[in-house]
Amino acid sequence: MTSRSGDLLRRGVAAAERGRIGEGLELIRGALEADPADAEAHAQHGRFLSRLHRDREAVAAAERALALAPTAAVTLDTIGVVLSRAGLHERAVACFEQAVTAEPSRASLHFNLASSLKFLGRFDEAEASYEACLGLEPRYWRAHSALSQLRRQTAGSNHLGRLEALLADGGLDVDAELHLRHALAKELEDLGRYADAFVQLAAGKARRRATLGYAFERDRELFDAVARLFPEPIAPPAAGAPADAPIFVVGMPRTGTTLVERILASHSQVASAGESQNFGVLLKRAAGTPSPRVLDIETIARSMSVDLPAVGRAYVERTRPDGDRPRFVDKMPLNFFYLGHLARALPGARMVVVRRHPLDTCLSNFRQLFALGMSYYDYAHDLLDTGRYYLAFDRLVAHWQRVLPGRIHELAYERLVADAPGETARLLRYCGLDWEDACLAFERNPAAVATASAVQVREPMHARAVGRWRCYERELQPLVRLLAEEGSDVAADS
Repeated sequence: MTSRSGDLLRRGVAAAERGRIGEGLELIRGALEADPADAEAHAQHGRFLSRLHRDREAVAAAERALALAPTAAVTLDTIGVVLSRAGLHERAVACFEQAVTAEPSRASLHFNLASSLKFLGRFDEAEASYEACLGLEPRYWRAHSALSQLRRQTAGSNHLGRLEALLADGGLDVDAELHLRHALAKELEDLGRYADAFVQLAAGKARRRATLGYAFERDRELFDAVARLFPEPIAPPAAGAPADAPIFVVGMPRTGTTLVERILASHSQVASAGESQNFGVLLKRAAGTPSPRVLDIETIARSMSVDLPAVGRAYVERTRPDGDRPRFVDKMPLNFFYLGHLARALPGARMVVVRRHPLDTCLSNFRQLFALGMSYYDYAHDLLDTGRYYLAFDRLVAHWQRVLPGRIHELAYERLVADAPGETARLLRYCGLDWEDACLAFERNPAAVATASAVQVREPMHARAVGRWRCYERELQPLVRLLAEEGSDVAADS
């Protein structure tokens, strides 16, 4: 690295980390022009391209960095992060392992390695790496919450003592306490101590909610704005679906969307695109709104003035996974906001909405520790806000069924686990796919799973999560009343 390239790289990274990614990328490209053999500059180039969801360009930059055979742990780690964000977890693991070997005393390297191992279903190795992270840095809070999710804890093997001791130390910031209380709640639930688990969840969530300035009205306005864009039924496509039409699996988070995606991606004709943000990002860019959020009122208001078929073509080009499978499935849950746009942008697309019992849906969202930077899930910090969000979602799905008659396949999680062959057959017919037995053996699919269900979908289908809300029936009474007042059938699985 020359002094000039090093200076440009430092300035570029600093600018990009302050949110000026375009300026940062220009400076980093300047560093690469000054020294094309700088592996760290290529890695950082990929890192910030990834932040812009330009995954193919990001991976190409990471590959250029790898071709220079870097040995520095920070460079290898950055390359691994780029590959992981692109869903290339096997390649990411190799980079993280090299990084750990180069600098075994850095906790963050063990954490990144553990995360990719988890996505690949290598849970014992992931557990060892999370423990190595905590051995180096006991206050690496994210590792505690991640570790608790890897397996079902037992009376003889759990982390309760360690978690309680860290909480008792006091002086924790909001995010640290949230991670610890989520971990503690998960382990208490595993041990059947449901009331204690709920106390931990509510305490951690309430403290963080107080810092957010969140009000449900923000989300209500978004739901209403989307529905207003499509007041009348949308004409069906003139011809049948193209042979390569994408499949969108949407729904409230934690309702079985990953399970449905894994069933589809176990078919020989379907590849997984994971939870892609590409459609929303491309629509945002086409709308040209200056706001920092991809999905907001301003962008929705302008979205009908853009060339939606062009957005659809760009989406398919950017999102289709490499390989020889003609179809792909995108399971970004929040795409339920875009079903009207998708119907116009990609008329042949198949749209699957996964539903779950209202109380299980709300509880599963409240129990989930979403990525703290994802403000779209701020509702999940309060049980009643979660209920309000569910009701708005329910109304929007009913609206989509009215304006897209016959074009949406609603699939109930409870029916799927009760009759997997029948519901899977109906799902495949809707998607225009022939029956394949592999779809019922989705747990054997070796592909990475980078969602909150990474552990659960490595198991055969089961009904253990059906009716989980009954374990918290007393704590959920305010939610029961809210849903009942709005006419929601909270006793659907009684």
